[in-house]
Amino acid sequence: MENDEVILLDFWPSMFGMRVRVALAEKGIEYEYKEEDLFSSKSPLLLKMNPVHKKIPVLIHNGKPVCESFVVVEYIDEVWKDNKVPLLPSDPYERAQARFWANYTDKLYDFGRRIWTVKTEEFAAGKKDLIDPLKLLEEAALGDKPYFGGESFGFLDIALIGFYSWFYTYETICSFSIEADCPKIAAWGKRCMQRESVSKSLADAHKICEAVVEFRKKYGLE
Repeated sequence: MENDEVILLDFWPSMFGMRVRVALAEKGIEYEYKEEDLFSSKSPLLLKMNPVHKKIPVLIHNGKPVCESFVVVEYIDEVWKDNKVPLLPSDPYERAQARFWANYTDKLYDFGRRIWTVKTEEFAAGKKDLIDPLKLLEEAALGDKPYFGGESFGFLDIALIGFYSWFYTYETICSFSIEADCPKIAAWGKRCMQRESVSKSLADAHKICEAVVEFRKKYGLE
C-alpha cells in the first residue's frame, strides 16, 4: 500500500518488538522506528496510542494504533497480504496450531526473567524452567523441519526468534548451553539468522548481555 505512514514504537532489546520488526522486514514494509526508553519514562505518544497496557510494541498505521505483538504481526500479514509470502498458513488447522504454539512461546519471557533477574543460587531452577519448554517446542512443534511451518519461515518462527537473541545472555549468566540440550532449536536459530529480515531486525546478542550484566550489578544480583 503506497503512501502509507507506518510508525513502530519499540524498545531495542524487546523480543516482542523484534517479532514486529521481522514481520515488517519479511513483507518489505518501510517504517519509522521510534525508540521507547522503558527504563526511564514512557513517551506521551506511547501512553496515547496504548492507554490500556502502556507497552510496546505499537504499530501506528496511518495514525491508527495496533497493539500486542501477535495482533500486530497478524495485522501486517492481512493488510499487506500481497507482499511476498503469507506469514500465517492458509490451512485453518495449521493456522490454529501456529497460533497455539506462538502463544506458548510467551511463557519463555517469564522463564528467562527467572534467570537474569534472580541471584546466582536460584539459577538451577531458572535453567530447568527455560530448557523444558524449549525441548517441548523442539519435539512437538519443530521436529526435523527446517522451520516450524515446514519449508517456509512464518508466524511461529517469528514468535520465537526474538528469544533467540537472548539465548547468549541466558547461557552467559547461567553458565550452560542451550545447544547442548536443544540442538534442533539451536540449529533452527542459526538457520533463521541467515535470513536478512531476521539478522537486520534482531538486537545484537552481546549488546543485550552487556545491558543485563549492568542491570544485575546495579541491583546487586551478582
